[in-house]
Amino acid sequence: MKAIILAAGRGSRLGTLTQNKPKPLTMLAGKPLIEWQIEALSKAGIEDVTLVCGYQAQLLTPYGGSHIYNSDWDTSNMVRSLLCADDLLSVEPVLVCYGDLVYRHDLIETLLATKHELAITYDQDWLGLWSARFDDPIDDAESFKHNNNRLISIGQKVKDVSEIDGQYMGLLKFTPVAWSKVKMYLAGLSANEVDALDMTSLLAALIANGINIGVEAINGGWVEVDNPCDIALYESKIRSNGWHHDWRA
Repeated sequence: MKAIILAAGRGSRLGTLTQNKPKPLTMLAGKPLIEWQIEALSKAGIEDVTLVCGYQAQLLTPYGGSHIYNSDWDTSNMVRSLLCADDLLSVEPVLVCYGDLVYRHDLIETLLATKHELAITYDQDWLGLWSARFDDPIDDAESFKHNNNRLISIGQKVKDVSEIDGQYMGLLKFTPVAWSKVKMYLAGLSANEVDALDMTSLLAALIANGINIGVEAINGGWVEVDNPCDIALYESKIRSNGWHHDWRA
């Protein structure tokens, strides 16, 4: 199994922390996010890691085995970065990871074991993480519903936590068969529509077009970094040893 880390963005919400470096090089508990990821992937048995780079791409050269440059990183969204890795996705099963995550290796192992052609992980214990990060978790949380481990709704605003089975994390697995279906859908869009497409919106569109997406449940063991407050929160929880969402195991 190979892995692709989508690492092209700057992460403007991190302000000065990413003024001169890409978001995956943001420091968390003494190491950049990308190092946490590569270590977790290695523990899960994945040594072949490709980075799709963009902003300050040269600074990511020491990480991963190979690199793909998204020349449109500043005018496009994550799906455009995914398309840059078409040569890999078309050949063999590939794990895809957002560049701003940190997770335990066993979460990766759960996704690797799935039998679905296209699958994502979701956190059933999402509310603890969102409650720690946001005054009102519903302000940021989105719909996520499944039926018999197949995704049926994602990415919509909700009014109550009862509408949420979990939260999508930013970890995906594609087989070449699944990727060919994704490419067929994207081929029907204009270049501007593809550039504007984020991953959650893509998943929702695939469902609407009858493409099956499997889901694999996990319970904590990961974090995402969107702003400086996230870093302060996670490092505070580490110091107090008072939070089970520990990604370091």
